[in-house]
Amino acid sequence: MILGIGTDLCNIDRIEGTLTRFGDRFRDRVFTETELRKARSRHGEAATLAKRWAAKEACSKALGTGLRMGIAWRDMAVSNLPTGQPIMAVTGWAAERLARMTPPGHEAVIHVTLTDDHPWAQAFVVIEARPLASRMAGS
Repeated sequence: MILGIGTDLCNIDRIEGTLTRFGDRFRDRVFTETELRKARSRHGEAATLAKRWAAKEACSKALGTGLRMGIAWRDMAVSNLPTGQPIMAVTGWAAERLARMTPPGHEAVIHVTLTDDHPWAQAFVVIEARPLASRMAGS
């Protein structure tokens, strides 16, 4: 069952300007070390960070809160599987919110997809509740 859906569109040039203006203060407030390492390893740091910004916004919307009610930017983190597929991990208040949203006997799975085509970066997040394996085996 779908628990939440979120999307966001981010202007890469706006992120580039914010990086120029605020530098590490912005980077450290919004992004995890894993996200920053990924961005620094790629040509076009701003595009990589813009996609992650959009993913965090989309995730907060899928959680039903937006960036309020205690969710911090770094409570949501995008990384990549060895295949390159992006994944979202939540900690802190975002993880608490996700746990409250998830029905008993289910596990929450966060699906995320990212894309960019200058000057735009876009993300979609779908939060799914899957029945726990033990419940399916007993059915």
